[in-house]
Amino acid sequence: MAYTVSKLTDYSAEALEKAAAGCVRACADEAAAVRNDAELKAFRDRWLGRKSGVLTQINDLWLKGAPKDAKREAGILVNELKARIQELVDGAQVSGSGDDADEQRVDISLPGVRRPIGAEHPVIKTTNEMVRVFQKLGYSVADGPVVETDYYNFEALNFPPNHPARDTQDTLFIAGQQSKPQRERLLLRTHTSPVQIRTMETMRPPIRIVIPGTVHRNDPPDASHSPMFHQIEGLAVDTNITFGDLKGTLDHAMKEFFGSSVKTSFRPSFFPFTEPSAEMFVSCFICGGSGKRGNDPCRPCKQTGWIEILGCGMVDPNVFEFVKDNAYDPKRVSGFAFGMGADRIALLKYGVDDLQLFFNGDVRFLGQFA
Repeated sequence: MAYTVSKLTDYSAEALEKAAAGCVRACADEAAAVRNDAELKAFRDRWLGRKSGVLTQINDLWLKGAPKDAKREAGILVNELKARIQELVDGAQVSGSGDDADEQRVDISLPGVRRPIGAEHPVIKTTNEMVRVFQKLGYSVADGPVVETDYYNFEALNFPPNHPARDTQDTLFIAGQQSKPQRERLLLRTHTSPVQIRTMETMRPPIRIVIPGTVHRNDPPDASHSPMFHQIEGLAVDTNITFGDLKGTLDHAMKEFFGSSVKTSFRPSFFPFTEPSAEMFVSCFICGGSGKRGNDPCRPCKQTGWIEILGCGMVDPNVFEFVKDNAYDPKRVSGFAFGMGADRIALLKYGVDDLQLFFNGDVRFLGQFA
C-alpha cells in the first residue's frame, strides 16, 4: 500500500521520530520496487513533486500544523527528513537481474561519444585565404543578392541591351519576367560585379572592397565547369588611381597567396566594364615556371610556365556615369577592378583535376583538406 502523510496530533520527540522513521522506511521500500524508467520517474514525482509531493505534504501537515512550542523541534526533524528522502530518491535505480541489470548500468568513467568536428570546404578555405590577403591591404568585404536585376547585372556595368558580351554570360533568368521592362527582369547573377555598383550607390569614394560570393551560369557540369561557382572580385576607387596601382596591388596579392617567388604577367584583353583591360597570369607555382615536372610536361600550365588567374582593368568611365550623382564623376575619380574564380584557384592549389569533386559532397574526398 502506497505511503500517505497523516496529520500529527502528538508532537513529542518520540512521536516525531516514529513518524519520520515510518516515512523513510516507506520511501526505501518504494525505491527498491522501481522496475523501469517510467516507474522511476513516477517515484521521483511522487516524493519530490512541488505541488503534491510527499515532502510538500509533510511540510504542510507536520511543520505548518505544529503548535508554537513544537515548531523548532518539528522544523529540525522535517529538514533532516527532507535530506534523507532526497538521498533515497537520488540513489534509486531501475532494478533487474542478470544481463538486463548490466545493460542498465552506465560507466560514467568511459569517454563520451565525440561528434566529428567539421572543417572549411576547400573552395571556402581558398576564398577566405584570398580575402584575408586583401583585408590586410585595407579592403573591406562586401556582399549582395544572388538574385539580381538585369540593370545591376548588365546595364549598369556597361552591358547595354543587345550587347554581344551578354551572350557569353549564359544567363539563367527567373521565369515569368517577360512582362517587366528588361532592366527589371530577375536573374541569377552571372558575376559578383553587381555588388560594385550597389556599393558605389551607397558609399562615396574613396572605396576599397573585395567581394566573394556564388554566381550562376548555364554551363553543363564537367571537369572544368559548373552551373554554380565562386568568384572573388575587387574594386578600388579614388583620385589618381592608375594601372600601375592595379599591377602593384595584384602582384603583391599573388605573392602573398602563392609565395614570394611567383612572377606576374599582364596581357591585353577585353571586358565591357573595364578599359583598358587585361588578363593576369602567374608563373606556374607547381613547376616553377619551367613547364616541366621532372621529365614529364606540367599539365596545370600546359607546359607554358604561366597560369591564367584573373581578369582586371581600369573601371570604364561609362560605369561611373551610373553613379555619378554619388561623387563618382569620371573626370575626378578613377579606379580598378579585378575578378577571379575561387574554384579554379582551389583546383590549382590542391592539385585536383575535376571541379565536380568539390560539389559532390563526398566526405572521403573533402576530409583530405580538413
